[in-house]
Amino acid sequence: MVYENFDVAVIGGGHAGVEAALATARLGFKTILLTSNLDRIAWTPCNPAMGGPAKGIVVREVDALGGEIAKVTDLAMINVRMLNTSKGASVRALRAQIDKPAYSQIMKKRLENTENLYLRHSQVCELVVEEGKIKAVIDTLGVQYDVKTAIITTGTFLNGKIFIGRNVFEAGRLGDFPSKGLSESLARYGIKLSRFKTGTPARILGRSIDFSKMKRQDTSDEPLCFSYFDEPIVLPKDYPCWLTYTNDETHKIIRENLSFSPLYGDVKLIVGRGPRYCPSIEDKVVKFPDRESHQIFVEPEGKMTEEYYLNGLSTSLPYDVQIKLIRSIAGLENAQITRPAYAIEYDYIDPTQLLHTLESKNIEGLFFAGQINGTSGYEEAAGQGLLAGINAAQKLRGENPIVLDRSEAYIGVMIDDLVTKGVDEPYRLLTSRAEYRLILRHDNAHLRLSKKGYQIGLIPKWFYEKVLALETRIQVETDRLRSMTIKPTGQVNELLVSLGTQPLHQPTKFIQLLKRPQIGYKEIKTLDPHPIDDPEVIEQVELNAKYEDYVERMLDEVRTLHSLEAITIPQNIDYKKIINLSTEAAEKLSRLKPSNILEASRTPGVTPSDISALVSYLKSSRVE
Repeated sequence: MVYENFDVAVIGGGHAGVEAALATARLGFKTILLTSNLDRIAWTPCNPAMGGPAKGIVVREVDALGGEIAKVTDLAMINVRMLNTSKGASVRALRAQIDKPAYSQIMKKRLENTENLYLRHSQVCELVVEEGKIKAVIDTLGVQYDVKTAIITTGTFLNGKIFIGRNVFEAGRLGDFPSKGLSESLARYGIKLSRFKTGTPARILGRSIDFSKMKRQDTSDEPLCFSYFDEPIVLPKDYPCWLTYTNDETHKIIRENLSFSPLYGDVKLIVGRGPRYCPSIEDKVVKFPDRESHQIFVEPEGKMTEEYYLNGLSTSLPYDVQIKLIRSIAGLENAQITRPAYAIEYDYIDPTQLLHTLESKNIEGLFFAGQINGTSGYEEAAGQGLLAGINAAQKLRGENPIVLDRSEAYIGVMIDDLVTKGVDEPYRLLTSRAEYRLILRHDNAHLRLSKKGYQIGLIPKWFYEKVLALETRIQVETDRLRSMTIKPTGQVNELLVSLGTQPLHQPTKFIQLLKRPQIGYKEIKTLDPHPIDDPEVIEQVELNAKYEDYVERMLDEVRTLHSLEAITIPQNIDYKKIINLSTEAAEKLSRLKPSNILEASRTPGVTPSDISALVSYLKSSRVE
């Protein structure tokens, strides 16, 4: 047995693993990242894209806290657009097509050049736990890494199985070995595991595609970037995406071959549940029989490859069926498959076994992040990885953990959902999951989170001071416009009517005009004797004015909820002794062990009357 010593071991080199490892290393702790394929660091095994609704905001939140995903996306993106521009600011988000190999190579180089961080080809198969604390991890080569903390970020690799029709073989993803032994080691230490499945479409050779039959989607004409540390740029229009559709013939082929599907066949080979919001084409055809067509986005995989990704055409049907259904689609009549579509089934842990820090309740010092927690998506994984890494470092420092509130970040929404509600299907972040989405916008992640990133030690002082200065300018201009009165002159009313809004009948504050949906600052800039020129200040002043009343109501709700959070629950409480607490609530609260009333109130199956009974019991216990 070979023995080595580290402060932190990160198991897995995907998007969760790289953010976790970078965080702990940058915070001064000797970290080793153990992964079975160093050529697939931060790989994008499904869609080579970052962002989208909610997800794009998470990328910016990771950036504002000191993570890396946004910066590397800016360097690797080949097509970028702002989504939902015709809708409200709370649902706008960036989405970028990235160069898959370039993204991985850039991220790997950053890991290699990070002080305190070491990369190692290794497959961990066993944990060493003593007196309820993680002590070491052991790999298949017989190396024991003695550690103070460990972060497991294994993605789809735990006992992974790939399905292409009735062909089944073990793999972590196509071309990579699965992780064997680690699931069994976790189970021996009381960690509950279950199975999920996901899938990915076929890849197609570009020169076999007839793009003339598809609709072209170019990159944005507007300068854009994900990272607050980068300058927005306009990309060349060299790598468009393309839109085509399935048709009746496609759907007929799928229906005729459902018996060969590992999901729908007579012998159901897949037992794990798949993602609701990224269904296979079989799922779409079966569940939406009246739909005449489904969108298929044909997207480039990178600058140095001719492979294209068929977004919307995930399937686990046999290879010969895949050829037929793909060639039934306009523009793909002569398509040549370079990599088949497949489904993959894998182990994940029940995330209700975790604290909000992503540390295990069972094993001290052991953290989990990414798809192993029952989530899907690179962005969700990166957010969890960063928080797991930060909290591993906080634990090693002997400092208080970092827990993001639901009103602070989408990352906070996700982690709270996972640890309080659990999952019964792969979890995906959506704007609808965030009750405070008017606060959690794409445009203000740096204002929400960079102070915390600076306090942790991952955000540089110059950027922190830049954000403080921006906050000051926003407040100064907001106060000025709030105090400025616009009189109902003919010129003013003529302008307002031309903008499709009502004329003034009495003097009105400038800020009140900005609340009108038809008006932006630039439309009435001429009414301001001291016009604002900074576009970022303008954006924040305008949005804060429009949403001020809604946001204030949300903040009142947040303050009420925080008062519930202050009512702590002893971990040794016997819920069965609480009068008027339902049996279901007692069972679930005993299992989940919430730390406060707010967490208890979010537990599925726990009613307001249960919470009332619990609060009364806690108050009487403390009086006694």
